[in-house]
Parts: sequence; structure tokens; C-alpha cells
Amino acid sequence: MDTLQHLVTEQRNERTLDLSELSIKEIIHIMNDEDGKVAEAVRQALPEIEAVIARIVQALEQGGRLVYIGAGTSGRLGVLDASEIPPTFGVDPQTVEALIAGGEGAFVTAVEGAEDDEHQGALDLESRQLNAKDILVGLAASGRTPYVKGALQYARQIGAFTAAVACNRNSILGKYADIAIEVEVGPEVLTGSTRLKAATAQKMILNMLTTTAMIKRGKVYQNLMI
Repeated sequence: MDTLQHLVTEQRNERTLDLSELSIKEIIHIMNDEDGKVAEAVRQALPEIEAVIARIVQALEQGGRLVYIGAGTSGRLGVLDASEIPPTFGVDPQTVEALIAGGEGAFVTAVEGAEDDEHQGALDLESRQLNAKDILVGLAASGRTPYVKGALQYARQIGAFTAAVACNRNSILGKYADIAIEVEVGPEVLTGSTRLKAATAQKMILNMLTTTAMIKRGKVYQNLMI
């Protein structure tokens, strides 16, 4: 039976076992210390990040799209990143797209159970007419979200390049992706609240993926947005 207990993202942080008893000052200092570990964790995955960016550039050059898919916080981060690309780089909104489990409304209000529907991940990609020119990046802090797994499986079946971004090593999603970006940031300050360090790591990675890809596609002059 698949459980969450073995995942680092779900384990208890030894530094915060008395979190509810700490002062405001103590809490934010610990949070700041823990956040300081994220950038170094992302650094360890730079070779995989570089490889995915190269494939994104190649896909865009061939008329394909970068498509993010995720659930919950991970899905929202994908939507956030995709929505910023047209105004930042002056490209078509279809250049970078994002899907979130439960549909657009789930960006604001959680849709219970949506992330557990493996079949829906494939259906959502089919409705967006994902094709072999595109690159799909699946996002999940746990690295096991069924909705994203189904999407990655579908993308591979139709010949699209796939990548997974997770915050646990040897993730389930990594096994269904051509390249796995796995950044282990350690247990959260608040147990299981992956909107904290795990989300910060994912946001940093998405920043790199799209910003660097757009630079290499000629959408930047010196260090200025065009």
C-alpha cells in the first residue's frame, strides 16, 4: 500500500517539535534558517534543470509549447509562472500553458479529490491537444500525485518529452518522466505543509525554466525585457 510516511516532505522536522510553544521571533528565525537551505538543494539539481531547459528551447523552436501540470500548490505555481510569460516576454499566451487538477477554479478554491484522479490528468491534456512537439512538466512536491502521473503517462504515449519536478528523491513521477528534477529540501517547519520550502524550491526551478528558455529564444536584450 502506498503511504506518505516514508516521504521526506511529510516527515516531522526535529527543529520544530515545539513549534506551537515558540515566540514569534523564534518561529520566523527558524523559518528563515530552513528557507536558507532551499537554494543549495536546488543547486544540486542544476544539471537536470539545464537539460530540461535545453529541451524546452528545442520544443519552442519547433513550434511546440511548454505545458505545466500539477495539483494544489504545485498546480498554482505552474499557473502563476505561465501567466507571467506573455507580459514579461511579449509572447503568445499559448507558448507556456498550465493545467491544475480541478480546473481553473481550483487556483482559488481547493477541489477535494481532484489530485487523486489519474485518468483526468490524461483527459485534461487531450482537451488541450497536447502533441509530440510539446514538452510536459509535471509538478508535485510529493512526487506521487496520481493526476500528474496520469498526465505524464499520456504525454509519453503520444511522444511528447516529459519532465517531473518533485521534492523527494526516487519519486514515482520521476519514473514516468524523461528527466526528473528532484530537490530534497527536507521536512517542513509545519509538518506536511509543502506550500513552504517545497513550494519555494519549485518556484525557483520554474523561474529558471522559463526565464532561461526565453533568454535563449531571443526574448531578452542584455538584461532587459523586450
